[in-house]
Amino acid sequence: MICSVVTVLGSLLIILVTIIWRGLPALNLSMLTQTPTGGYYLGKEGGILNAIVGSLCLVGGATLFATVIALPIALYLQIYAGHSRRVEFVRLALDVLWGVPSIVYGAFGFILMLWLGIRASLLGGIFALTLLEIPIMARAMDEAIAMVPTALKDVSYALGATRLETALRVVIRQTAPGLLTAVILAFGRGVGDAASVLFTAGYTDRLPDSIFSPVASLPLAVFFQLGTPFPSVQQRAYASAFVLTVIVLVLSLISRQLAGRLRKNVIR
Repeated sequence: MICSVVTVLGSLLIILVTIIWRGLPALNLSMLTQTPTGGYYLGKEGGILNAIVGSLCLVGGATLFATVIALPIALYLQIYAGHSRRVEFVRLALDVLWGVPSIVYGAFGFILMLWLGIRASLLGGIFALTLLEIPIMARAMDEAIAMVPTALKDVSYALGATRLETALRVVIRQTAPGLLTAVILAFGRGVGDAASVLFTAGYTDRLPDSIFSPVASLPLAVFFQLGTPFPSVQQRAYASAFVLTVIVLVLSLISRQLAGRLRKNVIR
């Protein structure tokens, strides 16, 4: 167990040190506040503001839609469906979807966009990321809701509450920290994914101005910058990866603070 912990923490430390060591020298205020200029990928001035804003728009919209879909699924599995083959089949389907490579979601989204006549855009990227996040969020929420004591739900029913009232007023409050963790888990997967948005969201050096226009993302910014032969641009790629890591870290810390406050409603 000690070896496993050391391996995980050591790998994390190596990744963070590499990103900071190689990316921090290239990180400056102009990189965070400017969009790429014509020669940005040749080593000239500019920044990654388009990718930062684009990533937040993509994953923010996808996480919102995924939450709206995943939470009812989890509540249905735990409150309404009971124990049946149908429930096990749904859970198996979610597990399979969780393991599907993100490039498959991107390809599926791209085919659907062609059928609907939609070009690569913010809307297409949100759609692909929503499909990617739903199984992750639904299964995590399902496991969180499963931890609610059966006696607590029975007491709610005994007081005359319906299953819907029990789900909304008892179960969600009881599992709020776990539900929030599920949302952050899905958000982290979505914000760092490049394959699913490569075909669906496209890429542009401009800030997003419409849900029907292409949008940049930080993972693709890292990919494109690492693909150039210029060392200064490659260094900016590590700086972009550092910004992406900081975004996930900040959101994780915020979620832990919120989860701590929500635990006061949890009955142990």
